[in-house]
Parts: sequence; structure tokens; C-alpha cells
Amino acid sequence: MAKIKIVVAGPRGRMGKEAVKLVMENENYELVGVLDRKNEGKSLSDVEGFTNENAIVYTDIHKCFTEQKPDVLVDLTTPEVGMEHTVTALEYGVRPVVGTTGFSSGDLNKLENLSKQTGLGCIIAPNFAIGAVLMMKFSQMAAKYFSDVEILELHHDQKLDAPSGTAVKTAEMISSVREAKQQGHKDEKETIVGARGANYDGMHIHSVRLPGLIAHQQVMFGSDGQTLSIRHDSYNRASFMSGVRLAVDTVMKNNSFVYGLENIIE
Repeated sequence: MAKIKIVVAGPRGRMGKEAVKLVMENENYELVGVLDRKNEGKSLSDVEGFTNENAIVYTDIHKCFTEQKPDVLVDLTTPEVGMEHTVTALEYGVRPVVGTTGFSSGDLNKLENLSKQTGLGCIIAPNFAIGAVLMMKFSQMAAKYFSDVEILELHHDQKLDAPSGTAVKTAEMISSVREAKQQGHKDEKETIVGARGANYDGMHIHSVRLPGLIAHQQVMFGSDGQTLSIRHDSYNRASFMSGVRLAVDTVMKNNSFVYGLENIIE
């Protein structure tokens, strides 16, 4: 069986380094190139932090795709760059697996339409940790029985978007089974603006940013005389790689647009 030819975007980032390691250690994958903001033309092994990775570093995505003809792009960059990379990948016949969060609904609609036009699989995952995906699915199940819910998400202080893509996706999944409801006292008033967090269909989402954290989320449900909390914690970025592997393997067999790993796990 031919190996899946993969390009990783953002190899020097903390998630990117883990993705490079994943590809290098999987006998079914081949790292044919990486996309970076600098180090054009170097071997990845010549870049600080890497040793035996001989893939070529590209700053030009068009040149990369033309020369290497990869099967899959794994993008772990920023929303703006990730959007540009994903559109370009689909235009070149490359199947994107994207872990960048912060895409707008308009961005997602554009990518879904482009995926349909090209007939290529495209997977956008707000969270690649399998446990986090299960946390979202379990929360959706619980929301059928608990209509009052608040979401607390905690991330490292270098995260750019708030709330997190995982929190937004969780709220969307809960809203699909929960009738919109304004929670709390009807005359509730914030004495400091933002104290109650973001409001999504009456649910409140609270974002914490602190050094020492990686990625954590707790979904709290309340009802008469009881509460239910569903929590997931990622303590290192290796926790996301099982989902990246699942997405890469799935996108090669799937010819449609997928937003969220909950749609591809059994």
C-alpha cells in the first residue's frame, strides 16, 4: 500500500512539532514537505529543534504543492493563514486536515462549498483530542435532560481566540438539542461588564487564559437539587495526535466536508 504523502504547516509550533513526529513515526505516512514562514529550501533537519527529518521547508505553498504533490495537508497555524492554506489545498487537489480554530461561519461555508465543488474530503477539527470530542458528545446527550448549562474553558495564555473553538462547538452541539433559554435571574445585572461571560442561546461561556495551562474544558449542568459536570483535560500536545491520525486516515477515504471529529468517531 502506498504511503500517504503529507505536508505539515506550522512545523515549529508546539502542535506542529508533535504532528511532524506523528508523521515520521507512522509507517503508513511520508512527510514530503513542511510550510513555514522562513527557512525556505532548507532540510527540516537543519532547522533548530529537528534532527532526522529530511523534508524540504517551503515558504511558498504553491511551489510546495506543485513539486511534492501531497495527498494531505495538516495545518496547525492561525485562522487567517489556515484559511488561505485550506482553500489553496483544495484548489490543488490536496485534502486538508485543519486544527486551527477561530474560523467564522462564513469561512466554514466557503470551505464546505469548495469541498463539494472539488469532491475532496476536508476535515476541520476544533479539537483533535478524542477525550475532548467525547466530552462534547456526552454534553450534548446531557443537555436533553438539563436545560441550564454553563461552559468553562481554560487555555494557555498564548491562545489567540476566545472563546475556544471547542467551547463554541460544544455550545452549538448543545443548542441542537436544547431550546434557547435565558438562564439566571430575569433581572440579573453585571456590575462589571463581562462577569457572566459570553452568551450563546442563553448559555454562558467563560474563558480563562493562564500560563501553565494547555487545554481544558468543563461543562456544568444544573437542575433542582443536582448538578452534573463533564470535564476534559489535555496535559500535553501529544494528546491531540490520536485525533490527527484519525483525521488523516479518514480524509483519504471521505469526499465530503467535516466540521468536528464527533462526526467521524464511532
